Amino acid sequence: MSIISQDNTNEVAILDCVQRFFLSHKVGTLLKKCNGTKEKGVPAISLLKYKLSNVFIGRSMYMQQRTGTFKEDFCKNTFYRFLNSTKTNWLRFTSSLASGIINDEIKNLTDEKRANVFIVDDTLFNRTSCKKTELGSRVFDHVGMKFRKGFRLLTLGWSDGNTFMPVNSCLIASSKASNIIGPMKDFDGRTIAGKRRKLAQTKAPEVMLSLLDAAVSSGLSADYVLFDCWFANPAQITAIKSKGMDVIAMIKKSSRIQYQYEGQKQNIKQIYAKNKKRRGRSKYLLSVDVMVGKEEPIPAKIVCVRNKANRKDWLAFICTDPTLSEEEIIRIYGKRWQVEVFFKTCKSTLNLIGECHSLSYDALTAHVAIVFARYMLLALEQRKSEDQRTLGELFFLLADEMADITFARSLCILMDALMASLQKIPKLSEEQLAEFTADFISRLPQYLQSAFDSQADMA
Repeated sequence: MSIISQDNTNEVAILDCVQRFFLSHKVGTLLKKCNGTKEKGVPAISLLKYKLSNVFIGRSMYMQQRTGTFKEDFCKNTFYRFLNSTKTNWLRFTSSLASGIINDEIKNLTDEKRANVFIVDDTLFNRTSCKKTELGSRVFDHVGMKFRKGFRLLTLGWSDGNTFMPVNSCLIASSKASNIIGPMKDFDGRTIAGKRRKLAQTKAPEVMLSLLDAAVSSGLSADYVLFDCWFANPAQITAIKSKGMDVIAMIKKSSRIQYQYEGQKQNIKQIYAKNKKRRGRSKYLLSVDVMVGKEEPIPAKIVCVRNKANRKDWLAFICTDPTLSEEEIIRIYGKRWQVEVFFKTCKSTLNLIGECHSLSYDALTAHVAIVFARYMLLALEQRKSEDQRTLGELFFLLADEMADITFARSLCILMDALMASLQKIPKLSEEQLAEFTADFISRLPQYLQSAFDSQADMA
């Protein structure tokens, strides 16, 4: 008997799930709109579907070809040409796909009063063969606090507090030519390939604004934009506010970044030192109103809290909505942690780093976009399996029916049934039933008597 299981039920179920995902969100039509097409041969949608679902099967194309289990009707050169295409607009593809999923599936499951947020953060996309990888650079790793080889994967995500959905991203190379190790190819700046490479060599704060513009143009919206201290400078904060969105961000403790407070320009350390702190079990230490920005300053609120990792240290947050309470600012900023879980999942489970060994910047961009689509699929399936409201109209009808029958009304229904039985079986008269009912109600607790009285008044 073979020790290798021949049961492929899970594999078939996974492929069916991917097929439903592609059909319900019209991924093929969306890919075609983003120039993801082939002039002849195998359709591009088949190549995308294979690439997306391959991680769930657990076998790479190389191993499938070695073991004879590769059953697709295309060769590896066709597959690599699809990834290396310079025409496909992957930024638009992920933005539009995320917009469709969020607006059609996710938003209907949450209250309109809930604060939806955009989350911006970056992670290291390390490459060992940077000398041969296009635009491979020496980039600064904020976690290890040193330079490493690869790219910075700047990511924009959307969250309602329950489900995190990646929207778009950019593999950022160094903006300094001296830090670029790999080769650089020349493309017409008007083409998608040229714009993609120009964006890759732009500074991260400006890339963040471009990603936000792409998300908004695809039909997405959010109340707040969350990011950590690496992007929290007055110029970015005021730029996002001008787009109609508020910012909640962690402040960098820098003496060069100043705010207008009490008629003077002061940095966060000076503001913190000159104010009295709250004591006891307060959730925050200090809350002050400031003006942020140089040319056209805008009002904002700074909230300082204790650092849980070091009780002697403190952290500061800034919010461009001064009407928001301090507790709400802290609660909403806590949603930013979802992007860290997203990065961990993509690297550990979805093969973000180790799967693609291509040296082309276009192929790396395509790989990241497809990994994001994998996460969208998983996030949507998780929401459907955990949120009972996704059962559809049947749930809402049942919920409305149950809500209409209150406690007092159900008690009256029981009493009416009891009176009908007494009138039929013992043959009691109307006067005797009324006397029996009055005596019965008088023996009940006060809250039950009140329920009967309220129903009588409504009648």
